[in-house]
Amino acid sequence: MKLYSYFRSSAAYRVRIGLNLKGLNADVLPVHLVKDGGQQHAPAYQAINPNELVPALDDDGFILTQSLSILEYLDEVHPETALLPQDPKQRALIRAFSQSIACDIHPINNLRVLQYLSNELQISDEQKSAWYRHWVELGLKGLEAQLKDSNGKFCFGDQATLADCCLIPQIYNALRFNIDVSVYPKIHAIYQHCLSLAPFQHAAPENQADAA
Repeated sequence: MKLYSYFRSSAAYRVRIGLNLKGLNADVLPVHLVKDGGQQHAPAYQAINPNELVPALDDDGFILTQSLSILEYLDEVHPETALLPQDPKQRALIRAFSQSIACDIHPINNLRVLQYLSNELQISDEQKSAWYRHWVELGLKGLEAQLKDSNGKFCFGDQATLADCCLIPQIYNALRFNIDVSVYPKIHAIYQHCLSLAPFQHAAPENQADAA
């Protein structure tokens, strides 16, 4: 397998965690989202992912994009260390939580959105930061409420799931923008616990070959 990735991409980070949790090896091929005007826009990468985003997974010629689809595909093809439980209600809750991050929070603080605010709309850095904080803090408040039954180690149940694959990168991203996540006690506890585990440590942005 090959994973087209960028070290700071939250979406690619999710997939790296999932691969590590399952003990799967993938050749990580960096696609720098800033250098050379954004390597994701190069024709060679457009042929892999026409949306010009990371991640993309190449599994022996089968190319799949979108992090949640990739993680669910991996879970179906490699069911060991499942990222989704068998119980349909728990599966639905975990999917809902994960989609709250991937569909509601992440898209509006994505790099290309922030770049558009700065470059096209001429928003100041202060205004851009205020935009980011507003949407992320609103989203984290909702996530915290969904975690009321969490044991403080993982989002749902006694092992890492799709939800944790999504939460940890989003919190890493929030901390980069100086958001105080300690005001969300469940989120903060889960983040601290997961960072103590090897699959999450090895997936962290600073531990990637393309980290700069």
